[in-house]
Amino acid sequence: MNEVINCLISRRSCKNFQSKQIKKSDLNEILKAGTYAPNGKGLQSPIIVVLQDKEKIAKLSKLNAKILGADVDPFYNAPTVLIVMADKRIWTYVEDGSLVMGNLMNAAHSLGLGSCWIHRAKEEFETPEGKEMLKEWGIDENYVGIGHCLLGYPKTEPTTARPRKADYIRFVK
Repeated sequence: MNEVINCLISRRSCKNFQSKQIKKSDLNEILKAGTYAPNGKGLQSPIIVVLQDKEKIAKLSKLNAKILGADVDPFYNAPTVLIVMADKRIWTYVEDGSLVMGNLMNAAHSLGLGSCWIHRAKEEFETPEGKEMLKEWGIDENYVGIGHCLLGYPKTEPTTARPRKADYIRFVK
């Protein structure tokens, strides 16, 4: 099977990370892959915010958990959190950011790293605490959170994929 297609088929979400930080060279490759995601009219509406500081990740995780309404770590102790945001003035911003997320997760898998998409980024940065973070990071108020891409070394082997539903693909004649 083609290496790229095999990677796409075998990637699974990781929710159990080792505490050691990922290699900078791997991070840079993953980030580069994210910047090459397709986007509407080539306008490149997304940005990728990289968090590797434990305190900053913990603060964001706490805010995410508050929105979730649960007393958990929604970031599963991941040592790296990439926040994909996109400029809401570009009409394809949600799609653009979603494609970046896909590239990030697939690139991570290709390098033997675990990844997971965590929601509630939009809601986080609509809160006063989230707006303050954006201001501190020098990010324009027109950027909207699309998702968090957790990265790290998996503690366990990924699960196997569930069988695909019978009517997933429909040919129209």
